Amino acid sequence: MRIPLAIIGLICAVAVSGCGPKELRDIRSTGTGPDEFLVLPPKPLSAPDNYATLPTPTPGGANRSDVNPQAEAVVALGGKPDALLPAGSVPASDAGLVTASSRYGVSPDVRQVLASEDAAFLKRRRRGGRIKIAPVDRYEQIYSKQTLDPFAVNEAFRRAGVATPSAPPASGE
Repeated sequence: MRIPLAIIGLICAVAVSGCGPKELRDIRSTGTGPDEFLVLPPKPLSAPDNYATLPTPTPGGANRSDVNPQAEAVVALGGKPDALLPAGSVPASDAGLVTASSRYGVSPDVRQVLASEDAAFLKRRRRGGRIKIAPVDRYEQIYSKQTLDPFAVNEAFRRAGVATPSAPPASGE
């Protein structure tokens, strides 16, 4: 009588272990140091010349110490701040690319359509692999057939005679 109870207990333990959070990607910190993107060195504090002329604070409005934070971020990442455009506009240098990529029409709800298609794809792919004994990166498993090997693609283009930029060697060479 004790053996069946042990088996039932083991089955229950395995069944309950699959009831954890259903996260697609398991992202954990791999180092012990600080995250450099969370640390922003502030500008030094300075007292205004006249406190009576200070503007009224507005949430989400301009800041005296960070006059143009987007331009500063672009410069910090190696970009050109003069290339900043209003949301939704296209720089003149990219007009040809936009024209070529939209030659067959543009769907205004493309993001919603892709999100619903991806949700249906994930639902189909998750059916068979819900029970895992050890933590697994489900993202890599689910999208593995849609992943390109950049080194194989680069080599295929080179064999076809297409000029390709230099690429770093594969991590075993």
